[in-house]
Amino acid sequence: MTNERPSPPLIYAAFAAIYLIWGTSFAATKFMVHDLPPLFAGGVRFIIAGVLLVSFARLRGAALPEDAREWRHVAVMGLLHVVLSAGVNVLALRHVPSNQSALLNTSSALWIPLLGSLGVRGHPLTARVSIGLVLGATGVGLLMVPKGGLSLSHFGWQLTIIAACFCWALGTLYYRSVRSKTASLMFVGLQMLMGGSVLATTGAAMGDVEHWQWTVQGLSGLAFLTIMSSCVAYTSFGYLMRHVTPARLSTYGYVNPAIAAVVGWLLLGERMSGVQIAGTVVILLGVVLVSLPATDAAPESPLESPG
Repeated sequence: MTNERPSPPLIYAAFAAIYLIWGTSFAATKFMVHDLPPLFAGGVRFIIAGVLLVSFARLRGAALPEDAREWRHVAVMGLLHVVLSAGVNVLALRHVPSNQSALLNTSSALWIPLLGSLGVRGHPLTARVSIGLVLGATGVGLLMVPKGGLSLSHFGWQLTIIAACFCWALGTLYYRSVRSKTASLMFVGLQMLMGGSVLATTGAAMGDVEHWQWTVQGLSGLAFLTIMSSCVAYTSFGYLMRHVTPARLSTYGYVNPAIAAVVGWLLLGERMSGVQIAGTVVILLGVVLVSLPATDAAPESPLESPG
């Protein structure tokens, strides 16, 4: 744990970054995958961001991992957070509206406490959290009903996003449990490099390079995701993980979808059915119940970062 004293202005700025940038990133990804091959473009995004973050970390004096265990931690996080979560989400966004994708991604906030209750070191679920999980699952079910009725293809991609959120939750719990000696900025940069390399290699093997189009729309989406989402927002998220409680940090899970819905409406003309709007309300209520700190428990300590 760092002994650095948290700065309120920096905390507010970091929250503003993850709220606004990640809330807008769903629409930016939609722009990117319209003209660029999803896996290869996603790989390029994370490779460039990884190089930038690692270079910045080196300038600040951070060292590369020193042993196989450290590299294993980086590889696991690159697989779970970059390949199986971000990479799969990029693929799905070719088939699912950005506002729906953002709302389905709130299921990460439901998976984390559920998975955290398992095992010998698991934390039992309170009645409030259990109700929140049931509400969240119900809301996700309502959200998956489109205006024209169920489509197996559309339904399959929605399930894929939920699976990606499951991988994000696994990675988050793993990230909290490891005791890495690698500085957090270096750790995140390396995980992006490793995960991005897997995505780019997979995309190239599938012929993505041949479908690359040098369009303003695609490259603008790629640039926004690389600089703003991968570098600025991820760095802000890492700062908040060290300085605020998990309950406060988790608020991005229900602020981002609201921003994504507005951005999707303004830029992409996306709409939702009445059933989906009801599902949205139910999901957000469930996430709020899950995220609220227990009133009879000791105050939560900030999340520890792996570095």
